[in-house]
Amino acid sequence: MYELTMLDATLRAGTADRRCVFELFGRRLPATRRFGVVAGTGRVLEALERFHFGPEQIDWLHRENIVSDQALDYLREFRFTGDIMGYAEGECYFEGSPIMTVESTFAEAVLLETLALSILNHDCAVASAASRMTIAAHGRPCLDMGARRTHERAAVSAARAAVIGGFEATSDLEAGIRYGIKTIGTSAHSFTLLHDSEDDAFRIQIDALGPSTTLLVDTYDIAEGVKRAVRIAKEAGGQLGAVRLDSGDLVAQAFRVRGQLDALGAHSTKITVTSDLDEYAIAALGAAPVDSYGVGTRLVTGSGVPTAALVYKLVEREDEGGNPVDVAKKSASKSTVGGRKVAGRVRGEDGYASEELLVVDASDEDGLRALQEAGARPLQVPLVRGGQIDTSHYGPHALEMARERHRQARNELPYQAWRLSEGEAAIPTRYLRLPRD
Repeated sequence: MYELTMLDATLRAGTADRRCVFELFGRRLPATRRFGVVAGTGRVLEALERFHFGPEQIDWLHRENIVSDQALDYLREFRFTGDIMGYAEGECYFEGSPIMTVESTFAEAVLLETLALSILNHDCAVASAASRMTIAAHGRPCLDMGARRTHERAAVSAARAAVIGGFEATSDLEAGIRYGIKTIGTSAHSFTLLHDSEDDAFRIQIDALGPSTTLLVDTYDIAEGVKRAVRIAKEAGGQLGAVRLDSGDLVAQAFRVRGQLDALGAHSTKITVTSDLDEYAIAALGAAPVDSYGVGTRLVTGSGVPTAALVYKLVEREDEGGNPVDVAKKSASKSTVGGRKVAGRVRGEDGYASEELLVVDASDEDGLRALQEAGARPLQVPLVRGGQIDTSHYGPHALEMARERHRQARNELPYQAWRLSEGEAAIPTRYLRLPRD
């Protein structure tokens, strides 16, 4: 609502058309995050393409007397016509990183705050958690099984963000349809309990899905379940694809089950584990003979960090004469750095990132020159130009490109970025202010 009341007031005052620069960033990283992961940019652009005020919304705003008729006339015709730059999806970010920079009139830019923050705060949190989990997994596949643990729409977005962070598949079919993500899933304990015996349940599942399926073996006794699963798969003419463990001491169970599988000749049968996993539980399973991890609650809720705590702040505006003026908050613990930023990542002689460099008060050309002189890799890419959205950021291949970009960006970070313990950000942020012409 305050976006609309600010719009209304500035339209009345004649300041709504002042050119402004807003930046979306995090003041600091959470204590348990050495880096953040940019995710959700494609969803923001998709949402921006659809973002308008229809007759029903205009009528409701009028009935409730939210804003004046002048503001309603503006909203009827609203379409974003400005520019947006941002970190490419999958990139890592740090304190102050301008993940998204919006340049337009105040009236246009102020209306995007909740649109952008609601998407990026969720998706960046999930992707950051997913990245830590895939670090802990040391190359073993991680699978999203969190659709039952969050809002029904958030589950689809979380599955997408998880892929950017390195996950390989999801149990959420809507995410598979919408984003082309590989889908996984076989049966729950209820399937076993439905049938008169575990033998019947396993045989029916294998008849339907083939011996390469994954059988849940811990409904009753795990050792007996494994024995039955292997036998029934062999009777069907193949070797069992995998068993799933969902309870108990997963480390001890994995060793026992691997030994039992090998003793039964099921050397190619894999073990997947579930049950309230997070990055710490996955790390604890590192020495166990586990082949993949199914993660639910902790993934879709950001593993203790449910929001990325990003903010959207005005950093530059025009004055009455049309000249650019830096603006910043001075509030204690919530201060900001005024001026438009051009961002880059400096790499040391060892090839690893050493700092996040933000060049302040620079044109794109001057900023890129300053980054080049510092040996920094530019981080921002054009997302919207003159209201025209670059649809490649949410096209068919955008998600896979974001996943690969994150893999490369994470590999560029120094060793401390990969640690799961609390601590400082992997690299510091430095501001370089250029004199205005």
